Amino acid sequence: MGHGVMNQDSTVTGTPSAKSGPAPVLASPPMSPPATIATLFRQKSLPYFLLSRSLSRFSIQIGTVAIGWQLYDLTGSALALGMVGLVQFLPTALLVFVAGHAADRYERKRVVQLCQLIEALTAALLAWNACLGELTVTQIFVATFVLGTAGAFESPATAALLPLIAPPGTLQRATALSSGSVQLAAIAGPALGGFAYLLSPGLPYGIMVVFWLVGMLVTGAIAPARPEPVAEANEAEASDDLFAGVRFIRGNPAILGTISLDLFAVLFGGVVALLPIYARDILETGPLGLGILRASPAIGALAMTAWLARHSIDHRAGLRMFQAVIAFGVATVVFALSRWMWLSVMALAILGAADTISVVIRFSLVQLRTPDEMRGRVGAVNFLFINASNQLGQFESGLTAALLGTVTSAVLGGVATIAVALLWMKLFPTLREVDRLE
Repeated sequence: MGHGVMNQDSTVTGTPSAKSGPAPVLASPPMSPPATIATLFRQKSLPYFLLSRSLSRFSIQIGTVAIGWQLYDLTGSALALGMVGLVQFLPTALLVFVAGHAADRYERKRVVQLCQLIEALTAALLAWNACLGELTVTQIFVATFVLGTAGAFESPATAALLPLIAPPGTLQRATALSSGSVQLAAIAGPALGGFAYLLSPGLPYGIMVVFWLVGMLVTGAIAPARPEPVAEANEAEASDDLFAGVRFIRGNPAILGTISLDLFAVLFGGVVALLPIYARDILETGPLGLGILRASPAIGALAMTAWLARHSIDHRAGLRMFQAVIAFGVATVVFALSRWMWLSVMALAILGAADTISVVIRFSLVQLRTPDEMRGRVGAVNFLFINASNQLGQFESGLTAALLGTVTSAVLGGVATIAVALLWMKLFPTLREVDRLE
């Protein structure tokens, strides 16, 4: 499920090639010595990677609160909130293959830096217009589209960098730490965004500019421990290689099941898009309360990340992922029916914790079973599915809320998430039986 996110794993004895058939899912490789947090940080680029990623996510979370509140204040429309998700998703859908190929063709940290620069410039324009009191709905949607375009290139490049930075045998814990750095930003980001908006509508966007520029500088300091497998520019089958990620995923049932589960389960569980409505009309709180609600999933996610960083999922990983998705759906239903702030915060925290388990398992499975030279293209397809679940899920929630009512839409979304998880357990038995990740 992956906020965000977005955001957003059985170890094999050998790395599958791009053209090989599915690797055995249930094969149990020899156990390697357990990795520690200290082992991870011996690679000095990891702190730079974590800081860069958290700053980008910090900016996104601040922008989510500011754009959501401002848009709802201008329009009073649940459908408009849902349209934000659709506008963010369109660039990903249109550019998925190009973005993945770029992550494998060019130096990945340079791709990330360019995206962060574009995002900073876009936020600067939002800040300028907001300070002048001239920010319009059209400008918000155009800026959202540009940010979605930059994110479509940034995400697969960022994801493909982590396996080159993490020492061998530490990817699961590195993924947990990466998720934790994002969640730290997600906790403080929404609260800061809500507080900054109270001071000035343009201030949240100004903070985003600073964070993205600092993140761009930090990204430049990353030095992967292993060289990046850059594709040749004059390959005879360059255009065909754009679709290699799709072929690879289709040929690996465990990866296909993992990615599609995230797509269809969270597609119906996009309750986060309705938080401005819950904050203002149902729970009767203000922008600061919206920031607290936005931060609640990250609090639960951070707590789960701290646990996973020390206690790896070393058996029944596939079943644990399905259980996490079901817990995500149950928490969504509880939040949908809640009329108390404390219960709503608790339900969102549980939702975030369950999502983190799913993210760590899914990311580790995809990265461990994908060869280095294809991680950008496979990551781009994965990012497309994540965005489809998160952003189209926001659109679906906004549309059904406009048609059926906010509470009914959220309840149906949670029930549908549970149903999808149970169905996928039947459709992808090899995924359910995945045991170890490391």
